[in-house]
Amino acid sequence: MKRMTHPFVLALLAVWGLSLSSLCAALAAEPEPEIVDGIAAIVNGDVITYSQVRDVSGPREKLLRSQSTGDDLAAKIKDARRAALQDLIDRQLIIQAFKKENYQIPDHYVEERMHDIIRESFGGDRNTFIRTLEAQNYTLGEFKQMEAERMIVQAMRSRNVKRQVVASPKEVEEYYNKHIAEFSVKEQVKLRMIMIPSKADSGNSASQRAMAEEVLGKLASGAEFDRMAQIYSEDGTRDLGGDWGWIERKTLAASLENVAFNLPVGRISGIIEFSGNYYILKAEEKRGGNTRSLAEVRSEIEKKLIQQEAQNLQERWIASLRSKAYIRTF
Repeated sequence: MKRMTHPFVLALLAVWGLSLSSLCAALAAEPEPEIVDGIAAIVNGDVITYSQVRDVSGPREKLLRSQSTGDDLAAKIKDARRAALQDLIDRQLIIQAFKKENYQIPDHYVEERMHDIIRESFGGDRNTFIRTLEAQNYTLGEFKQMEAERMIVQAMRSRNVKRQVVASPKEVEEYYNKHIAEFSVKEQVKLRMIMIPSKADSGNSASQRAMAEEVLGKLASGAEFDRMAQIYSEDGTRDLGGDWGWIERKTLAASLENVAFNLPVGRISGIIEFSGNYYILKAEEKRGGNTRSLAEVRSEIEKKLIQQEAQNLQERWIASLRSKAYIRTF
C-alpha cells in the first residue's frame, strides 16, 4: 500500500489548527429527540443517512427557528438540509478519493489531535471528554474516525490546489478599474442642526423668523451651538444639542445637503428656509470623498484574487469528482 508523500504529510499538518468551536458546541448541546432515520443519498455505494444530514444542518435549523415560522420556516429548513446533504456528498467523495490513492494517516497524527482537543477544549481532563462523548452517544472510536475524516478532507482540499496561485499586475489593475467603488470612501460631514418651525399656519412666521435671527446672532457672538439647540431647536436631536452625527449625501433634503457639505469645518450657516421651517447648520468635521489609489490597495486586491482563484480550483476539483461518481439522492 502506497504511503503518503512528503507534501501530503505537510498538508495534514497544516490543518492542525482547525477550529473546534462548532464541534465542542455540538458535543455540549442538548440531545435531539429520537427520530426515524433513513437513506438520504448513496455515493458510489456509501450511504448518507437523514440523521447525518440533520446533525450537520442542526445548528442552522436552530437559528432559523428563532427567526421564522410557518411556511417560510419550512422552506428555509428544506434549503438548509439540501445544503447539508450536498456538503456530506462532497465530503464523502473527497474521502473516497483519498482511499483510491491509497493514502494513509499515521495513527499518531490522530492521537496527537485527540490530545490537543482534550487539552484545549476540556482543560486536559480526559474523563470529562469521555463523559461528554457518552452523553452524545459517541464512542471514542467513532469520534476518532470523525476527526480522521475531518483531517482527510482538509488535507485533500489543500493538496488539490496544485499550483501556486498568483495574481498578475494586469489582473489586479482590471479588478481595480471594475470595482473602483469598493475603494472609494464616502463623503461625510459631522453635522449639528437647529430647526425652528415657521408656524405659518398660525400666523406666527414673522416672530419665528425673528427667533431664528436672534439665535443666529447669539451664535455669531460666541454662544455654544449645542446649548442653543437644546433651548430653541424643535427637531428630534434637541436633547443631543442638535447632533446628527456623521451623515452621508442623500441623507438630507437637497437644499440642506448642499449647504451642509459646502460649509467649511467649524462654520455656521445662515438661516435656511425649507418646507415651512427655519434651519441653522454647523459642520463640525468632514471626512471621505476620496478614492484610494491602486498602489494603496494593490496587496488587498492580490489577496482577494488569490483567494478567489483558490476557491475556483477547489470547486473545479469537486465538480470533477462529482462527474465521475454515482450519486443518488432520496
